[in-house]
Amino acid sequence: MSYEQKLMQMKKQLKKSSSIDSVGLTTTVKKPPSPSYERRWLASGLLKEENKYGIVYKRIIEYPLNYVHGEIELSGLKTSIMKWHLSKEDHPLSPEPTKPIMFFDTETTGLKGTGTFIFLMGFIEETEKCFRLTQYLLPGPDHEAAFLYATRLWETPFTIVSYNGKSFDIPQVETRWILNRKTLPPLLTHDHIDLLHGSRRIWKGEMDRFKLPMIEQQQLGFFREGDIPGFMAPIIYQDAVKNGDPELLMKILFHNEWDILSLVALYIRATNLLLKDESGHSAISQTNIGKWFADLKSYKRSKHILENTVDKYGNQHPITFLHLGFIYKKEKDFQNAVEVFSVAVNHLEGKERIIAYEELAKLYEHRLLQLHNALNATRNGRACILEATELTERFKSRSEISFKKREMRLLKKIFPGETQKPT
Repeated sequence: MSYEQKLMQMKKQLKKSSSIDSVGLTTTVKKPPSPSYERRWLASGLLKEENKYGIVYKRIIEYPLNYVHGEIELSGLKTSIMKWHLSKEDHPLSPEPTKPIMFFDTETTGLKGTGTFIFLMGFIEETEKCFRLTQYLLPGPDHEAAFLYATRLWETPFTIVSYNGKSFDIPQVETRWILNRKTLPPLLTHDHIDLLHGSRRIWKGEMDRFKLPMIEQQQLGFFREGDIPGFMAPIIYQDAVKNGDPELLMKILFHNEWDILSLVALYIRATNLLLKDESGHSAISQTNIGKWFADLKSYKRSKHILENTVDKYGNQHPITFLHLGFIYKKEKDFQNAVEVFSVAVNHLEGKERIIAYEELAKLYEHRLLQLHNALNATRNGRACILEATELTERFKSRSEISFKKREMRLLKKIFPGETQKPT
C-alpha cells in the first residue's frame, strides 16, 4: 500500500472518531515493560534510552554549523545571540546570556484536555561542532514519566524558543508534568521566546496568515516536500502504537524536524531584521519594527529605524510618519513633529488620519502657539469623522467630543470676549 493510500485510510478513521480516548497514567516508579513493537521501531533508526521510570525512544541528527535551511545559514545563530547581548535591548526576542538556548516543538494527540498527551518532543541546540537535534518519542502512555524525564526540562534552565509555545506547547508540558508530579522531579521555569508573536509584530500588514509553513515560504525560502498534514499526526501515532508499523511514524519525525530547523532560521532572520539593516526589508515591516521598539520604550532605536524608513521609502507607507511624529513629540522636537504629522494627514485615511489631525491641533495650540493652524487642524479632523465610514461608534464619539471642546476653546482664545459656537 502506498504512502498516500495509507494517509487516506487514516483520514477516514479520523473522521469516524472526533476525539482520542483518554489513557490512564502510572504514578509509580515501577518500570513498565518495553512494547511488543520495539524491534520494528529500533530497526527504523530510533534509539532506545532507559531511565528509572521506563524507556523512551529517540532520534538524534547532527547538522554542520554551516547547514543551510531554505535561504538561511544556521551559523548565523551565534552571531544573532551576540548581537542581542551587544545591543543591551530588553526585548522579547533577546535571550538570557547565562542560559543555553534551545529550540523546541511538540506533537500531541489533540489540542486540549487531560486526555491529550504529548507523544513527541524535539529540541535543537548548538554545540561547538554542530547543531544537534534530539527527538524524544513516547513508546506508549505507561512510559510518559520516562518520556518527560528524558527531556531534562527538570534539570537545566533553558531559554526555550518556540512557535506558539506560550499558548500551546508549554501549557501542554506543564499539564502532563502536573499529572506525573508524584513521580517526577519538579518542572523548572524556563525563559521563553515565542516566534509566533514576534512574526506577527514584524510582518503584520505584510502577511495575511502566520502558519509556520507560510512563514517558511515567504520569509525563509523553505518549501516542504512530502510533508504530512499536521492534523494527521495524532492518528498516525495511534496507528503506529496499535500495529507497530513505524513507516508513517517517521514522517511525523521529519515534520517535527523541519519545524525546529525553521525555528532556528526564523530566529536568525528576525534578529537580522530587528538589529541591523538587511535586504528584504519593506516599508511595512520596518515600520512595524520601529513601532515595536517604541512600544518597548527603546525610543532611540525606534527613531533611527523610522527615519531610515522615511528616507528609503518616502510616503509609501504613510503610517510611518504618524509613529515618527510621536517620537519627535516625546523628544520635544515639535517642529519636526508637525512636519511629519502634516505628511500623515495628507496620505492617511480613517482613524489614523483623525489621530494625526488631533496631534497637529495639540502641537499648534500648546507648543507652537499657532492658534489659527490649531483651529484648521481641529476642523479638518471633525470633517474626517463625518467622511470616514469604518470607525467604531466609541471612537467617533470620543473624537467628536474632543474636537468640539478644542474648537470652543480655540475660538475663545482667538476671539476673546465674544460668544462663539462651534461650526
